[in-house]
Amino acid sequence: MTTPMAPDVTLLEAAQRLLPDAVRLRRLLHRRPETGLDLPQTQAVLRTALDGLGLEIHLGKRLSSVVAVLDGAQPGRTVLLRADMDALQLREATGLEFASEIDGVMHACGHDFHSAMLVGAAHLLAARRDRLVGRVIFAFQPGEEGYAGARLMIEEGLLEHYGKPAAAFALHVAPTHPCGEVATRAGPVMAGAGDFSIVVHGRVGHPALPYQAIDPIPIAAEIVIALQTYVTRRVRVFEPAVVTVTSFRAGSDQLGAIPATALLNGTIRAVAEETRLQLFKSLRELAVNIAAAHGSSASVEIEPGYPPARNDQKIVDRIAAVSSRLLGSERFRLLPAPIMPSEDFAYILERVPGAIAFLGAQPAGPGPFAPVHSPQLVLNEDALPVGIALHAALALHFAKELF
Repeated sequence: MTTPMAPDVTLLEAAQRLLPDAVRLRRLLHRRPETGLDLPQTQAVLRTALDGLGLEIHLGKRLSSVVAVLDGAQPGRTVLLRADMDALQLREATGLEFASEIDGVMHACGHDFHSAMLVGAAHLLAARRDRLVGRVIFAFQPGEEGYAGARLMIEEGLLEHYGKPAAAFALHVAPTHPCGEVATRAGPVMAGAGDFSIVVHGRVGHPALPYQAIDPIPIAAEIVIALQTYVTRRVRVFEPAVVTVTSFRAGSDQLGAIPATALLNGTIRAVAEETRLQLFKSLRELAVNIAAAHGSSASVEIEPGYPPARNDQKIVDRIAAVSSRLLGSERFRLLPAPIMPSEDFAYILERVPGAIAFLGAQPAGPGPFAPVHSPQLVLNEDALPVGIALHAALALHFAKELF
């Protein structure tokens, strides 16, 4: 039996001293959430929070991003640390004293948490500039929630203008994981995504005389069932995929008519990129051919989402070592399988060796605990110093170590 590593408390103690400021910043962001790519208030708050650190600040042109660059005392590798900034279009239902003041908009995915942790890490590292080898890029990114903000930042030179990163790292809070626990895995870690819309075109008729019409409702229902069967029979079980129909609309309050159309909307998730692209093609073929078999037609639109996120094995090994040293080995674990939500940090991971890890932020108490993207999401702010310290520790380690 191995003896668990003793935690390295130096950075943790320094991060703990930053907790009051991190909580204030997180709550300020939480009260005033913004969505999409244009986040002027969030950008201004984060710029102010980074003032006085001697960082080189760059603002995005097509989106309200903030890139802050810190050069260490000695030249070396470049490390990218990323936090997302945007909120979701949800009406908050937490009852927190710092709940969203913007009706219908809420930080329901923890991006306020992510930004506050990365600002804290910038303070820790700026205070340790004399020990820092190389360069750290702090990337604050809008538009993660469906707007591909990471891809836009790459197009604006994120991975070129400030030096090619040798490693990239991001943290995402996990409200159902124990507070302060770090978890990740090598290889596929988050699924790729896509959204679809299927319109089944029928022919209006009287419900008492369906043979004179073409009823799109049972045709659309058959497509739904076929999609579920396809996944279970045509996709490898070791490369999981999920196809979910999230809305089915047809007809109106007029009960005396077979409608002209039925509309299906849904999402595709797949861990392997080959599977994701296969599903895009197969979904279209299934819908068109099933409709044709009933004398109908179907039009299909597919909006490709983010690619699967794949973590680099060597980077994950370093995260495991640094997390165990920083927190104690009992607070780091390897995920047994990928998770099916998607993340646009995948665009960075396609180009730079890196990893995304999950930081437990489970609230105190017996639960149940609301997941991310829930209007009841509550996070444990005691996790903030852990994320701050981990960002800083990884930057200090990656910049000087070979991998």
